[in-house]
Amino acid sequence: MPTTKQMLTPREASRMLGVSYPTIKQWILSGKLKTVQTPGGHHRLSEEALKPFLMKDKLKPIAESRHRYRRVSGRNQLAGKVVSIKIQGLLAEVILSVADTHVTAIITSNAVRELQLKKGDSAAALIKSTDVMIERLDDPS
Repeated sequence: MPTTKQMLTPREASRMLGVSYPTIKQWILSGKLKTVQTPGGHHRLSEEALKPFLMKDKLKPIAESRHRYRRVSGRNQLAGKVVSIKIQGLLAEVILSVADTHVTAIITSNAVRELQLKKGDSAAALIKSTDVMIERLDDPS
């Protein structure tokens, strides 16, 4: 049996696979992922146990693969299609269609050119924010 020094915590495994920590915990509890328990009852995973998940992910098309999530620290990524690009001076408005909504980003026009973005391309909005506001949509009375 491998020592715990060579093992990953569930959080480290979630980062390696590009999935959420609750997903890893669910996979562990359902038996989908095999773990070793420490004397304190904590789960540890070997890199070997993660290989089938990494290999399966490599077979997916790039737009569906979790590989790109492992290359960027931000996990709030909304994948979609570019529906509009408007360039004016130094800035560009890029609108992505994500599920049944649109996400608008204002980025530099140079970034649009460097990414070679055009209408119909697959892209992702990476969202990093410390504030989230809530608006009530129904009448409280």
